[in-house]
Order: sequence, then C-alpha cells, then structure tokens
Amino acid sequence: MSALIDEATRIAREFDYPADQVQRGVAEYIKQSNDGLAQEGTTLSQIPTFVTAVPNGSEKGLYLAVDLGGTNFRVCSVQLHGDTTFSLTQSKIMIPRELMASGTSKDLFLFLARQIEAFLRIHHNEHFEAHQRRRRDGNNEEDLFDLGFTFSFPVRQCGINRGTLIRWTKGFNIPDAVGHDVCALLQSAINELHLPVRVAALVNDTVGTLMARSYTSPGETGTFLGAIFGTGTNGAYVEKIDRITKLQKMEDAHYDTSTGEMIINAEWGSFDNHLSVLPSTVYDHDLDADSNNPGVQMFEKRVSGMFLGEILRLALLAMHNNPDLGLFKPSKTSKVVTPENSTLYRQWGLDTSLLSQVEADNTAEMEDVKAALKDHLKIENPSNDECQAVKILVHAIGKRAARLSAVPLAAILIHTRKLETDDIVDVGVDGSLVEFYPNFEGYMLEALHEVPQVGAAGAKKVRVGISKDGSGVGAALIALVASKDETLQNPSEK
Repeated sequence: MSALIDEATRIAREFDYPADQVQRGVAEYIKQSNDGLAQEGTTLSQIPTFVTAVPNGSEKGLYLAVDLGGTNFRVCSVQLHGDTTFSLTQSKIMIPRELMASGTSKDLFLFLARQIEAFLRIHHNEHFEAHQRRRRDGNNEEDLFDLGFTFSFPVRQCGINRGTLIRWTKGFNIPDAVGHDVCALLQSAINELHLPVRVAALVNDTVGTLMARSYTSPGETGTFLGAIFGTGTNGAYVEKIDRITKLQKMEDAHYDTSTGEMIINAEWGSFDNHLSVLPSTVYDHDLDADSNNPGVQMFEKRVSGMFLGEILRLALLAMHNNPDLGLFKPSKTSKVVTPENSTLYRQWGLDTSLLSQVEADNTAEMEDVKAALKDHLKIENPSNDECQAVKILVHAIGKRAARLSAVPLAAILIHTRKLETDDIVDVGVDGSLVEFYPNFEGYMLEALHEVPQVGAAGAKKVRVGISKDGSGVGAALIALVASKDETLQNPSEK
C-alpha cells in the first residue's frame, strides 16, 4: 500500500462513527430535547410552531404562500385538489439590495405586498377584480386568500400567525423591524394596498416539509417527522402538547388545543454544541474555529452539505502540505499539476457536489474522480493513488454525516414512543444530500438499525419519502390549518 493510501486510510478511521457512539448520541439527544421542551435558552431549541394538525391528503382549496429566505422573494398559489395532488403557480423576484440593508421595514414589506398584488393581478385577476368591485360598492363581505408566510430568519413565535423578529441574517439589516411581529408588518402593507389576503400562518421550511409530505403521501397516520439534509439540516416532528411544558410559561402564547398535539421545530443543527457526545477531529475543530459562528451549530457542521466540502478540503490540504506525502505535488512518478489559484487553498473552496461525484464513481479508472478534481480544484493528471486517497476520505466523511443523521431520527422515535403505537411511521425528507448523495439514506437507516430501542423491526416501520417544496405547498397547508382555527385574529384588528 502506498504512503498516500496508508495516510488517507488512517485519517478516514478518525471519521468512524460506530454503533456505541450512535447510541450515546441518541441518549444525549433525548436528554437535550426534554430540556428544550421544558425551558427556553437550551442547546436544542425545541421551538413550538403552534401548528396543531397535519393534513391527510383530502384537503381542498386555493391558498397563497410567500417565501422570504434570502435574496429572492417567491409568491405562489397552491390549488389543493383533495386527492393528495396539487397544482402550483409561482413567481420569483429579486429583492433590491437597497431594501435589504438601508431601507425601512415599511419599504421592504410594501415591496413584498406589491409583488403579491402583481401576482394576483396576473394569475387570479377575476378574484382580485371582484374584491376591488365589492370595496368600491361599499360591500364589506370579504372573500380572502389565506396566506402562509415562510420567513427564514430567527423569530420568536407566539402564535400560528404571530412572531417577532429576533435578528436579521443573510445580508439583511433593517433595524426598525427587529422586535416587531413580521406577520403584522406584512399584513399592514397588504391592508394598505387593499388586497384580499389574510396572513394566516408564519412558517418554518422544515415544518413545511413535514406538511407537504403528509398531504402527498398515502396513509392513514399522517406524516410524523419532517427533516432537511441539504445545505443545512433541521427537523420538525409531532409532539403531545402536555409534554411541551414551557408553553405554560409563555403568557402571550395562542394556540388551538383541540388535537392535543403540536409540531415542534427542533432546530437540531445546534444539538450538542458543547460537544459532550459528538465526534470531533482536528478538521472539525479547524472548520469551526475559522467559521463565522464558532461554537454553535456543531451538529450541522458535521452533517450538512455546506460544511462537508470544507472538512474534505482541510484533510486534503493537510496531506498536500505534508512533505512526506506531497499529495497533488509533482514527483518522479506523478505529473500532477495544482495551480496557485486552485480552490484547494481557499476556505469554503470545495463544494459538496464533488463528494457526490467521487462517491458515485465505482470504476477502476476513476474517470469521474479525475473529472471532479479538475472541475472543482483545477488539479490535472492526478495519479491513481491520489484519486484513491480522495475516494477513501470522501467515503469516510459522507458516511459519518449520514450515520450522524440517524441520531435525531432515532431519538425522536424513542422519545415519542411512536414505534410502539404505529405500524408505519412516515418521515418526509428534503435536501440535496438525501436526494443526490449516493447511499446517504442507506447509511442513515443502517445506523438506525443499530439503536436497540429501534432495531431492525422498528426501522422497518419507518417509511422515508422525498418531500418537495415545503416553503410552497407546506406553507399553503399550514395556512389551511390556521384558517380553521376559530380564534385566529381578523387581519383588520391587527
């Protein structure tokens, strides 16, 4: 075995995540999740969403959904056909940079409301014109669209359509919005334009993933858990209201108690930030130390697509800089070329799609590995040993991420005793890793088997299905649930 393959194998072993560690992780997750249900300010946030029912596929109606999660604003209408199918119409608009950072909250939300108005005029003009006619004629009878508002910024939610902005992220900075109810800000702008729209629900995209899967998946039980394994990672699941004891301390909390259940947004990217059970290598440590938020999102930094490429880059760079190995450096036997501007030398220079491409290559010639190194790192003519070393590292990093992903799933299944009561437990998943990374789901389910309280029998009950468009269809479905809540405030009272 060559020194390169020997060293890659040694580093790869550091990423082993055996069954006993999976089990320790599950026990700790259950403990941290119980802490999060009891009080605020815990590592695992366990955020109540005030969504108290999941759909079963028979729902009908036309609902609006909007998504403000970054530089684009998306508006869509979702026609639910009542037979687990739907039709979706959407438009997307870029938000002017000046509104993201130097405007006022009124400027931003009026801009959003105008996009909703333009969308209604184009796609639902008859309904829109009828509403305008009724207004002109002094007829106060309202026929409003219920709207689900996916707002991907930190919010303190205190009702299904109420939540105050904690802080802006992703390049937004509009100080006068912080501490205010974002649903009320949007409703106020909608009312100013006299649009026939009620902001019925504030939506987290992971909860939307759960809802969208529950509507489209056949089955009597509804979807129990929604999870995202993509650029980031998070999960949401159905919890018994009487176990969410911190709700009793939330004086302004407002929710429907009739189902006895509520969806919890776990925010599991921050699981075990203090590293009591999470595995840690020197590469994990260096990635965290050089990140823009050291010490937080420690689970996410080992699992999600945003970080796997950087873990790999740091491991490759260590081998590259080791004079005894000279990975990607010319030698008597190798004509490899690594240009100075290679992204090997740049923080975040490696995309997780390289890992997918390498993991999928099972050929002796490793042509896809060579193509990936050329496309992503500008490395030409790598030797077979160098390609093999890359494959060994990629496999280890991706497999650890997938096995770690089983920890929250197993913990939630055990904590809720769902496997004891249901024949099928439906899990909706979304994200590039679970959709495109070779065998990610397989490794995750394999680790699930290794947890004694789940085992092979329990894992067989878990039905995993891809759930698309949580911020569109899911948001519309949450608006539907909210519209049935008798206690929901009328927008004119806001």
